[in-house]
Amino acid sequence: MNALAQRTFAALHVRNYRLYVASQFVSFSGTWMQSLAQSWLVLELTGSGTALGTLLALQFLPTLFLAPLGGLIADRFDKRRVLIGTQTFAGSLAITLGLLTMTGVVELWMVYLIAIGFGINTALDNPTRQVFVMEMVGPEYLTNAITLNSVTVNAARAVGPAIGGVLIATLGIAECFLYNGLSYLAVIAAMILIDGSKLHPSPRIARERGQLRQGLRYAWATPALRTTLVILAMIGMFLFEFNVTLPLLADHTFDVGATGLAVMETLFGVGAVVGGLIVAAAGKPTARRLVGVCGASGASVLALAVAPHVAVAYAVVPFVGGFSIATIAVGNATLQLNSAAHLRGRVMALFSVAVMGTTPLGGPIVGWIGEHIDPRAAVAVGGVAGLLAAGFGWFQAERHRFAPPAEPLIGAPAAGN
Repeated sequence: MNALAQRTFAALHVRNYRLYVASQFVSFSGTWMQSLAQSWLVLELTGSGTALGTLLALQFLPTLFLAPLGGLIADRFDKRRVLIGTQTFAGSLAITLGLLTMTGVVELWMVYLIAIGFGINTALDNPTRQVFVMEMVGPEYLTNAITLNSVTVNAARAVGPAIGGVLIATLGIAECFLYNGLSYLAVIAAMILIDGSKLHPSPRIARERGQLRQGLRYAWATPALRTTLVILAMIGMFLFEFNVTLPLLADHTFDVGATGLAVMETLFGVGAVVGGLIVAAAGKPTARRLVGVCGASGASVLALAVAPHVAVAYAVVPFVGGFSIATIAVGNATLQLNSAAHLRGRVMALFSVAVMGTTPLGGPIVGWIGEHIDPRAAVAVGGVAGLLAAGFGWFQAERHRFAPPAEPLIGAPAAGN
């Protein structure tokens, strides 16, 4: 048992990573709280599933276009400074939304505008954040660190919505936004306290023409990267639309209100934590593991779509969370372990595009289906997408027999040199 625990939490031996993970828990508790409150605010203002889908589309649309630029920034600049800047901007946006809501002047267009601001910030922040994990722990602990980071984010998902549901019921929606704004201070503090001499910095690239195209060509020419990105794009577009589907299920299908939605979000987070810990102990990712967790994710979402009663939905949601986070963690590690060090930021920008940038395409479609046909049908679309993505991955894995190499360095100088 002791050996299993050491393997599961291996990356926590690194002090810089411990600081980072602690700050992520605080920050993402606020993020998930805001996600719940923001969805409920839009429902209060409009009662529309399409409006929910539009909100997500606006929040993630910048990722579709700007994430490659964010990846280039990650490859060129000091990652801690980039993260301090993005966290400061995000905190300002959250506090602004909280004040607008508290004073009663908030309108839908304001929520939309702030969502675009968050989207721009995420597009620039996420590639840097993903690559910075490698700089903190090095290739030895990378897979474990990525998974533990996902576990932390989803542990926060188990806590944030639960607190958010209580705050909405007792104080109001605005307090959720204000707490989120303050929570970004934890990440800023961690960036300041991290020991730079203990990092494994990737080589920074000089500015040249055609670097964005170089990253795209590299990812498409590498079978493991190409297959993983296609899988993530398929499920990112239709399966990972939980900010649309779960509120619609809670409000329209099961009629359990904000409290029921908070329960679903919390159970999703609990399942994600358990699933993430299992992946953390499993070692380096393989093509077969990616296909397996993707298929299981699709099957669990289909089970949620046909749940006859809210109690059954509550029982299924943890499995949805567990398999979903396993798919993200295995996909993330596969991309980083197969990427050249000097191109890793641009590859992880494509990860952001696949997982989040596809939401502007799938979110409104899923929202429209949920509003005009049935929320169950909207959920089922995601389940089918997961199964199709798994089938595609299995075919490509058999065709190319790809697997992550022992070292993540392909045609590039070693990180830190």
